[in-house]
Order: sequence, then C-alpha cells, then structure tokens
Amino acid sequence: MQNPIIVALDVPTTHEALELAKELGPVVGAFKIGKQLFVSGGPDVVRELKDTGAKIFLDLKFHDIPNTVAKAVQSAVEMGVDMLTVHTSGGSEMLTAAENASNEKAAMLGIDSPLILGVTVLTSMDDANLAELGIQEGTQGQVVRLAKLAASSGLRGLVCSPQEIKFLREELGGNIQLVTPGIRFESSPADDQKRTMSPVEAIKAGASWLVIGRPITLAESPRAAAIDILNSIDPELVPSD
Repeated sequence: MQNPIIVALDVPTTHEALELAKELGPVVGAFKIGKQLFVSGGPDVVRELKDTGAKIFLDLKFHDIPNTVAKAVQSAVEMGVDMLTVHTSGGSEMLTAAENASNEKAAMLGIDSPLILGVTVLTSMDDANLAELGIQEGTQGQVVRLAKLAASSGLRGLVCSPQEIKFLREELGGNIQLVTPGIRFESSPADDQKRTMSPVEAIKAGASWLVIGRPITLAESPRAAAIDILNSIDPELVPSD
C-alpha cells in the first residue's frame, strides 16, 4: 500500500511550506499546493518543493473555456506536478481537453502524465447550499452526475468527500482514484468541512488518497501527528528511522 497522506500546505509563504516539507517529507505521500500558497509563491514554490523529492498536488481547480484550461494544464505538466484539479461542472469538452492536453505534453517531455482530478461538489457544501444554486437533487445526486461525466470524459481520478467514497466505488468501480479531503479525528473541529470522516474510515471505504491539513500542520508536532495517522491506517507504512 502506498502512503496515502497528502498534506495540505495551506500556509502563506514558501518558507513555511518548505519547512513543513522538510519535516514531513519522509512520513507523507505528497503535498498539496492550493490557491493561497500558489498566489504567494507562484511556480517557484512548486519547483522548490519538487526539488525535495516530494510528489506535488496542484489544487487550483481550473474552470474555464476548454482551450484556456488545456493551456493551463500544459503549464502545470511542465512544472512537474503529479496531480491537479479541474471543476467537473466545466463540462465534458473542457474535461476531455484537460486530459488530452496533459497526456500530449507529458509525452512530449517524456514524463508520466499527472493525475487530473475532477472536483464535483466542494466538501464545504451541503444540500442547502446546492439548493441556493437551483440544484434540487441534493449532494449525492449531483456528485454522481458530475463524477460519471468526468469518468466518461477520460478523467482517471476524482476529489470526493468521505461520505461519497462508497457509492462512487459502486458506480465507477475500483480503477478510478479517489482523493478525499474532509479527513478529521473525532477530537478535531470540523472547521469549514461539512462532510468529514476519520482516516481509517475513509481508507476502509475505498479512498486512494487522504488530504489532511490542519490536523497535521497545526499540531504541536506535525511529524508526530502524521505518524499517528499512518499508524492508525497501517503500522507498516511508518518508516523506520
């Protein structure tokens, strides 16, 4: 089993991100760079983190016309990211353009194509939030609709809340990779995540990767927190040092 922990580097500076990466690199599977850090550090923060040997998940949630998204994806491939996100609500043409652009650019560079992950319904949203947007079928119905759209458009992965893992596995099978935010311990506050689950529960449900931010990065010892999570999932994943 791979180390499934992706640490969300939701920090304001490259320096803070690199310090966390230095501490956590040996005990986690990848690092997520979101909008805050990317706007602050730009492409350089991606390259500097890649230079540490880490896998990088660029979480900018591209959503635009197909040609614009395709070009953005190609730029991300050139930076060497291992995963990136697009909004599935951009439609099949945009999703297919993103996957094709990634594969073509990676082939030109002689590298593996990153995993493009479709974002369906943000984990901060629930049925009431969707109703505000005129979507009456509820969270599960909307997630399934957009997840099927992503898979039929060629995407090989999805971002989903923990509560959606089981029925997405039933709908889409075991090959698609599921990256799951909203991971919390019972003792942790839910913050702005409304659809949460513990690390062990999420892995048992069928998650491929777990995105974990504040429970690790705000811990007194981030490394110890990450090791505790690994121990809870599978003690054999904890590196010996």
